[in-house]
Amino acid sequence: MKLWRISQDVNNGYDTFDSAVVAANNEKAARETEFGYGWCSSDHVKAEHIGEAKRGTKPGIIVASFNSG
Repeated sequence: MKLWRISQDVNNGYDTFDSAVVAANNEKAARETEFGYGWCSSDHVKAEHIGEAKRGTKPGIIVASFNSG
């Protein structure tokens, strides 16, 4: 499992997520991590590999940046 910093700049108003650190097996899976509200299509998500996750880490969001309004 790898750690990825993902970000987007399509939805950048209030009550939106702009970036996150996620655990995923590959870049495609990282870009497709489900956020629901305040995110965007995976086509607009940038992913940067930042390290290896601890053994046993489950895929998903570790921490996210939310711009509340």
